Amino acid sequence: MTCTIELRKIDIAPGQVLTLREIDWAEFDRIAAALGDRRTPRLTYSHSALQLRMPSPEHESIARLLGMLVTVWLEALDCDWVCLGSTTFRNEAAGVGVEPDDCFYLTNLDRVVGKARLGAGDPPPDLAIEVDITSPSSLPVYSALGVREVWRYRDGRLEFWVLAAGKYRSVAESEVCTGLPVAVVSAAVARLGSEPMSRIRREFADWVGDRLG
Repeated sequence: MTCTIELRKIDIAPGQVLTLREIDWAEFDRIAAALGDRRTPRLTYSHSALQLRMPSPEHESIARLLGMLVTVWLEALDCDWVCLGSTTFRNEAAGVGVEPDDCFYLTNLDRVVGKARLGAGDPPPDLAIEVDITSPSSLPVYSALGVREVWRYRDGRLEFWVLAAGKYRSVAESEVCTGLPVAVVSAAVARLGSEPMSRIRREFADWVGDRLG
């Protein structure tokens, strides 16, 4: 028996995950459109399963800090960049779609600057950030999209993954944020439990100035 429930009646608590199975691509498209751009749940679609994740305060603070540290490093390198946050990226041929916690473009800027929406022919971001507090993110989804680098935080540990020959390998330094060590970023994130985000960002910026200056 099939039961239909309006999306507005589904309530997901912070830190919780809802998984919908046997969802075809057309249904995924309709659900994403119905939820709209202004919403909190993050979507991940793969192998006909649609996952809706409601971020917790811990999740959001880590994601925000990581995005801040990326911008500090890139600006110190005098790089142009575009941040598109949790934009929906999809590949119908591969049957995948995802909304990262944050994402950055350093290349293909002429193809994304000023665009209200991204379509099938638009390039993926160079860097995606995923904070796995409520559920694990799927690296194969990102490889199918062609995202060059993924920062993934899970189980209290930050990992940098770089795409090579269609597969991700763990690295000690970022390639998108050229030369930035994962250990330094991880140490900054570890301070969130006891220090204000503003102080962590400020002291990271001081360290970057000393390192790159």
